[in-house]
Amino acid sequence: MSSSSSSLPLNFVNSSSSSKLPLRSIPGDCGSPFFGPIKDRFDYFYNEGRDPFFRTRMQKYQSTVFRANMPPGPFMALNPNVVVLLDAISFPILFDTSRIEKRNVLDGTYMPSTAFTGGYRVCAYLDPSEPNHALLKRLFTSSLAARHHNFIPVFRSCLTELFTTLEDDVSRKGKADFNGISDNMSFNFVFKLFCDKHPSETKLGSNGPNLVTKWLFLQLAPFITLGLSMLPNVVEDLLLHTFPLPSLFVKSDYKKLYHAFYASASSILDEAESMGIKRDEACHNLVFLAGFNACGGMKTLFPALIKWVGLAGEKLHRQLADEIRSIVKAEGGVTFAALDKMALTKSVVYEALRIEPPVPFQYGKAKEDMVIHSHDAAFVIKKGEMIFGYQPFATKDPKVFDNPEEFVAHRFMGDGEKLLEYVYWSNGRESDDATVENKQCPGKDLVVLLSRVMLVEFFLHYDTFDIEYGTLLLGSSVTFKSLTKQPTFDHKSIKHVS
Repeated sequence: MSSSSSSLPLNFVNSSSSSKLPLRSIPGDCGSPFFGPIKDRFDYFYNEGRDPFFRTRMQKYQSTVFRANMPPGPFMALNPNVVVLLDAISFPILFDTSRIEKRNVLDGTYMPSTAFTGGYRVCAYLDPSEPNHALLKRLFTSSLAARHHNFIPVFRSCLTELFTTLEDDVSRKGKADFNGISDNMSFNFVFKLFCDKHPSETKLGSNGPNLVTKWLFLQLAPFITLGLSMLPNVVEDLLLHTFPLPSLFVKSDYKKLYHAFYASASSILDEAESMGIKRDEACHNLVFLAGFNACGGMKTLFPALIKWVGLAGEKLHRQLADEIRSIVKAEGGVTFAALDKMALTKSVVYEALRIEPPVPFQYGKAKEDMVIHSHDAAFVIKKGEMIFGYQPFATKDPKVFDNPEEFVAHRFMGDGEKLLEYVYWSNGRESDDATVENKQCPGKDLVVLLSRVMLVEFFLHYDTFDIEYGTLLLGSSVTFKSLTKQPTFDHKSIKHVS
């Protein structure tokens, strides 16, 4: 394919004005079928690191679209070759399910065994063209809608437990590990929302978060590095990235989760049966939704939010506190209407989702030959090729966002709301809605709501706080060093209604 070709004979998937862009062959070399993927895997995990891996190749090829291999590669993935998309213009092709197949690509070129999910391919691994996808996504959407009135009060009650633990740990130890406390809070919230009871009232007791973490780790191990200096890279690579870890290690843990939801989420499972979904299949999907999608997402979502707000400092804290407290007082409570009026709070949440999206990767397989474009060129992608989008680069595209590497709290206020179409964290544009025909997160609006409520409750309780941050396996770690309580605002008198 000549780079000087002026015609675009294949399906052109972007705006007609881009037909003037030069047609360029996709740069990059995947190397030999065996050693090329292993080299890229070592560069990705050990020699360079995740972001430098993409940045060096983008600079080398002078292109935000190029070919590479993505982990895990041999011996887990038969074909680790992908077309990488790193800009805000090419990335959205991954949302077009009329041209992109989403079958078994949640984790990319590798799919964990269905033994982790009771033998079923759960909804997240289904393409919208498969009949069960619409049924299951409709069940999720209906279940969330039926619990709409519980979102704020249930989450607030769980946050009260979180604040109590944070304050106790800071008081006794001089610091508090936010991630572990947040994980416990997230599981309790999800279980209470779907099952109408606290997990401590079931056989799970307080073990639910640990069971979920172990179950998640075995599925996601091919995509992480432990970062342990005493463990040679070649040994870690052999243990985590070369052969799948067996589900047998968490079989009993998963059964405990499954039986807890099966016994406690009868209303959802009854609705599933009325829709023609087998009860056990619905329950396995519910466990995946609760454990992988919800709790797994919150593992990275809330620490990232608190990290960026904490790093922004006291000036932003005062602005958020002033907005939140004045609107809550005027509205008489933390209501949906009150939350909608908090322009700065909304913008801060969107900015956190932009700068550190909870799910950084998106994959899809081309259903047909097509031409896509970046800012600078057009490229041919052939039918059957795997396309990979690295979202943290696409949502920090300097040709779309000013100061893209900086956390700008006011970015999405006023005319800045127009930029929401370039916020992609939910497997779709923030300006779009989840439907049964697409793969956008059915809990998209709930995630945004919970993030706002977390900030609201934080600044009803506290004036400011200090943190330290680092990295964990799949996201940021946050440690609270101090919490300055709000001395005069009577947050206990504030009603939390829908």
